[in-house]
Amino acid sequence: MSSSGHPYWLAVGIFAVTYALISSRRLKILPLNRPASALLGAVAMVVCGVMKIEDAYRAVDWNTIALLLGMMLLSSYLQLAGFFSLAADWILLKARTPQRLLLMLVFASGILSALLVNDTICLMLTPLVVAVIVRGRLPLLPYLMALATSANIGSVMTITGNPQNMIIGLFSGIPYAKFLLSLAPAAIVCLTLDYLILRWGFRRVLAGARIEAGAVAPTPVNRPLLAKTLACLAAVTVAFFFDRPIREHFGLNVAWIALGGAAVAMVIARVDTHQVLKLVDWHLLLFFAALFVVVEGLRETRLPEEIYQSLRGVFGGSVTAQAWNLTWFSVAGSNIFSNVPFVLVAGQWMNNFAAPELMWKVLALSTTFAGNLTLLGSVANVIVVESARPHIEVGFWDYARLGIPITIVTTVVGVTMLLVLR
Repeated sequence: MSSSGHPYWLAVGIFAVTYALISSRRLKILPLNRPASALLGAVAMVVCGVMKIEDAYRAVDWNTIALLLGMMLLSSYLQLAGFFSLAADWILLKARTPQRLLLMLVFASGILSALLVNDTICLMLTPLVVAVIVRGRLPLLPYLMALATSANIGSVMTITGNPQNMIIGLFSGIPYAKFLLSLAPAAIVCLTLDYLILRWGFRRVLAGARIEAGAVAPTPVNRPLLAKTLACLAAVTVAFFFDRPIREHFGLNVAWIALGGAAVAMVIARVDTHQVLKLVDWHLLLFFAALFVVVEGLRETRLPEEIYQSLRGVFGGSVTAQAWNLTWFSVAGSNIFSNVPFVLVAGQWMNNFAAPELMWKVLALSTTFAGNLTLLGSVANVIVVESARPHIEVGFWDYARLGIPITIVTTVVGVTMLLVLR
């Protein structure tokens, strides 16, 4: 497609407007949320003649949609079984001091986000954490920040930890086990740093706090459903490690492994599936599908490739220089455009780098950790703050005064570890 042709500028214009709507808060003149904005852009790409209908269908990466849906379904069964309520109560019961509670919440949120999806963990855990913290008469802000920041950091461990990792895992072809072995050490170290920074930042508030007796209320748990769902999740996680043999033998990739585990859970759970399907975040699935179409419309103009060529000198020639320059570029891009849209565009540059596999991992870490920079840096942050709004109003600087150092320190340490351990 010629860069001087009308479709070129039309595609660029539609993409720019869509990104502006996605990255900004709802406008009074056009009150659209992120999924609706992406859908508007996808429809515009087809209606305005940038793409044919069949090309729009082909643009959607259905493996990403299937993987996200499968993990959401398993999370929904865990919620119905009372797993998240049980986990929140157990953490408060075992924590004897406010500082230890902060530590346990950081690692619980981080590890659960790695196993499931960070946005889902924040959506399900925040009301429970707020309830137990209020019952325990503790300050809310330290624990809300612990939940949000650690969910972002911990989610980088696995391909299924967050939406952008799912895209990176499927596009790069990096096996689940290899991805985990590369990113998990950095995530564990950075979760520790997250705790230390939060403990230092809230040292005065936590020093005078005490966990009140009777803070934990009994939580009803559907033990048969919990056992069945955990068995399905365990089977899916084990199968992820054997993705390649399973794919060669049965033709199934990680997406269909997750979807298969969710389907088995549906069969054996003996729960009305309407209850489960209502808990799925269909808005996020729509957002992804529409965004694939918008980005494909831009890709056909070859503008992403032109942008990379113009920035090639900035990234440098050595692997180390490229890793660090991609890092700062990704942190900035993720906070300006949001991490998922940024990954869809930047992912098209990876094969141009000296070490593509390493750069995919750097992209995963930097775009994920970038979410901790500000209150609006990630969906997980927004979920936590909005869910806790009836109890506390968190301002931009309330979050940023520790979010900024957490992002800088964990990103620098995380990328350094990727370079050292590669």
